[in-house]
Amino acid sequence: MKKETILGKPGAPYAKAVKSNGFLFVSGNVAVNPETGQVPEGGIKPQTRQVLDNLKATVESLDCSFDDVVKVNIYLVDVKDFGGMNEVYKEYFSEPPARTTVGINELARPDFLIEIDLMAAL
Repeated sequence: MKKETILGKPGAPYAKAVKSNGFLFVSGNVAVNPETGQVPEGGIKPQTRQVLDNLKATVESLDCSFDDVVKVNIYLVDVKDFGGMNEVYKEYFSEPPARTTVGINELARPDFLIEIDLMAAL
């Protein structure tokens, strides 16, 4: 099995992404603007957009696109945000990949409302 690890933050105990056996696995992303370090204000829609923009940038930097995404996992702090998240999510995929959406109690910081990870075919 061939495996290529793409590291994220120096010293972080996880990979930003891993390429293995024809797939790209991208770690969970939260709604932090990489240029400002800030979480967008305004609730689930701007946070969903930021997370998907972050993931899209990672995927594209590794010679893939959202058309190659085959599976998405979404973690919502409040399942009542499902509708707003889904409105934004639909804008990003021409053909929707397989998806799981679950409600969770909390994320790493109280201002994070959503985290998303994904898998793409190379």
